[in-house]
Amino acid sequence: MSYVDRLRARERELGRPVRVGLVGAGQMGLGFVVQASRIEGMEVAAIADIAPERGRAAFAEAGRSDVVDTGTRAELAAAIERGGVVVTDEAMLLTGLPLDVLVDASGVPEVGAKLAFAGLLAGKDIAMLNVECDVTVGLLLSSLATRLGRVYTVCRGDEPVECKALVDYVRDIGFEVVCAGKGKNNPLDPAATPASVAATAEAKGMNPHMLASFVDGSKTMIEMAALANGAGLAVATRGMTGPHCTVEALSDTFRPAEDGGVLPRAGVVDYCTGPVAPGVFVIGRTDHPAVAAEMAYLGMGKGPYYTFYRPYHLASVEAPLSVAEAVLDRTPSLAPTAWNAEVLAVAKRDLREGEALDGIGGDTVYGITDSASAAAAGGHVPLGLASGAKVLRDVAAGTVLTSADVAVDETTTIATLRRLQDRLVEGEEVTGAWI
Repeated sequence: MSYVDRLRARERELGRPVRVGLVGAGQMGLGFVVQASRIEGMEVAAIADIAPERGRAAFAEAGRSDVVDTGTRAELAAAIERGGVVVTDEAMLLTGLPLDVLVDASGVPEVGAKLAFAGLLAGKDIAMLNVECDVTVGLLLSSLATRLGRVYTVCRGDEPVECKALVDYVRDIGFEVVCAGKGKNNPLDPAATPASVAATAEAKGMNPHMLASFVDGSKTMIEMAALANGAGLAVATRGMTGPHCTVEALSDTFRPAEDGGVLPRAGVVDYCTGPVAPGVFVIGRTDHPAVAAEMAYLGMGKGPYYTFYRPYHLASVEAPLSVAEAVLDRTPSLAPTAWNAEVLAVAKRDLREGEALDGIGGDTVYGITDSASAAAAGGHVPLGLASGAKVLRDVAAGTVLTSADVAVDETTTIATLRRLQDRLVEGEEVTGAWI
């Protein structure tokens, strides 16, 4: 039975649809609201945004004019119970409303950490369009969700989740996963800033900070780290290899170097530039002659390396599927099962003692993926903790920052959760401290 059929059945049984609360009504949030409104048995019942007019505009695009945007928490809750929709500028207010799932589309790690932690404690399922938060404290949030009987998930539609589905498929049919990754539609420009991409961002109707995070490579690094942590794959080398590649050349390129490819080893995540974008891919391997013969007959090549490719990912259009999966199946689309990868903060320009870092997609830092073990051994600073960090000494552009270079703002929720996650990764008993 399809998710739509099951959502309809659930609504008939309960007398109401799945109620979703959304934080962030920007480009991704707007798309989510409109798409969810087209799925029977599901509705966005509340939107929180620092600019409430964006929430009201999103509901208008979804055909809702019955917006309540004033009143006490009890009054807003009553409006939702009556079938209405509400808008607020307070993200944390959503944790106390009669909602089933909270979706974070803010893209801000601190906002995601606050919402997810409080939401799980309030009995909500959490769906993340904020992968930046997931690669910083996702293992802790996923572990907490499991202990509380809730679901924590990264949303469908983004490359990590759609690639994870291919990984599962390749493993399910008995192939070894050699590499899993994505296509990137432009070469990396680590020096990109909101100012340098402003004209392009305006032409595309994008937030310039978001576009800068794409162009400087941070988003690709974040996505592949999330995939590594959720699919049990490794980061073979800092920054991955990132060659230019076509779809036709994927299985020749992404194989171990000993077999003529670019990979230091098998079982890793990577990316490429070129016409593979906007798709995701998995390279599977089999050395059984009978399977190889069948694959050749089916037009999949001579092997032993084979390309499994999905030519698209549909961002907010697919994201509501993760809400359905969480509510109906009680499973995540993707969540960290191990901590294999980190995204490290790198100086985007020369930094001076006393400066404050501005975080992802800004002027001061970009992200690069590395193995979690190498990151820990080097004392490196996770990109998701960079915002608000104080520069302790002059640092040259291109430096992978360490705790000797910058002091993280330890008063933030995400920093607190990260310290707990560090203890969890190190195998310490933290139960009494975090639930």
